[in-house]
Amino acid sequence: MVRLIRAALVIFIVGLFIFAARSTPTLPLDKIKLPPGFSIKVFAIGVPNARQMALGSNGVIFAGSREAGNLYAIVDHSKDNRPAEVIKIAQGLNMPSGVAFRNGSLYVAEISRVIRYDGIESRLKNPPKPVVITDRFPTEQHHGWKFIAFGPDGMMYVPVGAPCNICRPDERHGVIDRMNADGSGLESFANGIRNSVGFDWHPVTKELWFTDNGVDGMGDNLPPDELNYAPRPGMNFGFPDCLAGTIPGPKFNQQPCNKFTPPAIALGPHVAAIGMRFYTGTMFPPEYRNQIFIAEHGSWNRSVPIGYRVTLVRLDGNKAVKYEPFAEGWLQGSKAWGRPADVLLMPDGSLLVSDDKADAIYRVTYGK
Repeated sequence: MVRLIRAALVIFIVGLFIFAARSTPTLPLDKIKLPPGFSIKVFAIGVPNARQMALGSNGVIFAGSREAGNLYAIVDHSKDNRPAEVIKIAQGLNMPSGVAFRNGSLYVAEISRVIRYDGIESRLKNPPKPVVITDRFPTEQHHGWKFIAFGPDGMMYVPVGAPCNICRPDERHGVIDRMNADGSGLESFANGIRNSVGFDWHPVTKELWFTDNGVDGMGDNLPPDELNYAPRPGMNFGFPDCLAGTIPGPKFNQQPCNKFTPPAIALGPHVAAIGMRFYTGTMFPPEYRNQIFIAEHGSWNRSVPIGYRVTLVRLDGNKAVKYEPFAEGWLQGSKAWGRPADVLLMPDGSLLVSDDKADAIYRVTYGK
């Protein structure tokens, strides 16, 4: 009898391993090309439509989504030699792409509102009811999903994209707003922006840099996406009058391009540059410190697809001087098996990359 029980237990355990192997997708990370010395591994799998990421105070990674409408917590069990645990905190939200963590609370941006989960780290599997910080943002879904972050001034920065491909938006759209953590004091910080879904502050100067997605329908190579530099409030980056600093906006060019702030550097046309962060860690070689990593989600209507990669913009002071691939291979020929959506620096200096097509988060390391 004891032998039968032991045999049944062995069969059950083996069955579990077989089921796990069959149910866990194999991602072709051998296709990813990185500079010498770098490597990439799966950090978490089964994170449907993973978009922006935020790091909690105790190492938990929070991730939003766009189409899935879910909010996730990813708990790293690597010290116990176990895969990361993915916990669904909430579902049925309205494109909760943007997440930010501050003072023990998780802030989540939906289309028209920002909500807050207090004390979330101790209640991942029994989250509290969210508090509505504000519900005053526009309701249009076109470019309505958001990337949010707290700036060095303690304010939350919230972009509102133009509700169109190209149009003249009202003053509520085509901007990066900022507000206090409680939702008060909402004001525009920058305008003339088509659709920014990624920004960060220079670790030394504390000045804002942000990505912006270019207009569609002007051909494969026009206009480029943009990396912009906004050292002070009130700057206008040209949309819809001027695109990428030099291109008159079709049908909406009422003022010359020299009236507006040009991009810090032009990125690839239609690469869909979204999540971006400055690298401040020490794991990567010194030449990467205080440089910008950008997640390029990839073109959706270009005859020859481009993007689907992580790129690097090198700075010299406050000047962007070089734009180059860092990690690429999610696009194979004309077929993409993954789409990078955000990057996040970890305390050990490694870099996380979310992928909303492969439903995964990767970890890029250097050296060991």
